[in-house]
Amino acid sequence: MAEAISKPGSFEELALPLFDSLFNFAVWLTRNKAEAEDLVQETYTKALQGFGSFQPGTNIRAWMFRILRNSFLTSRTGLAAKMTVPLEPEDEERIQPAVAENPESALLESADRQAIQEAIEELPLHYREVLLLCDVEEMSYQEISDTLAIPLGTVMSRLSRARRMMRGTLMQKMRRS
Repeated sequence: MAEAISKPGSFEELALPLFDSLFNFAVWLTRNKAEAEDLVQETYTKALQGFGSFQPGTNIRAWMFRILRNSFLTSRTGLAAKMTVPLEPEDEERIQPAVAENPESALLESADRQAIQEAIEELPLHYREVLLLCDVEEMSYQEISDTLAIPLGTVMSRLSRARRMMRGTLMQKMRRS
């Protein structure tokens, strides 16, 4: 009889549940859905190849995000660091709420969401990635430190600066409206 493909602690069991989070982070980094798909595929390929060196009991999430980030930074996409790429229509549908209370509130929610997205996109990469890992992926400061290979104090400092920069950008946008 054939042995089960997936055993406790297997690559599939540990890494596959992270797919959506890795993809979302890759979209934010690359600002392009097709490039994000390629980046996530490259991440899983590298992780599977290196899974033998993964220490059971350590943080698989931080390990996978680190592989993704390093792959991004060494790719043409990461080095080019394009400033903006608009969301594709299907991405906007995924982000938009299914039903709005009324047209006015729908318009305000959409404008707020767009302003926040633009403010995040304006952040330098090293601030944007810390903010996204903390506030979107809900990683702890220690997980972010492990993922980005930076000291805990640097995580806190960058997060504070990123949030301050976002507040400033959003305040400027509100004044202009």
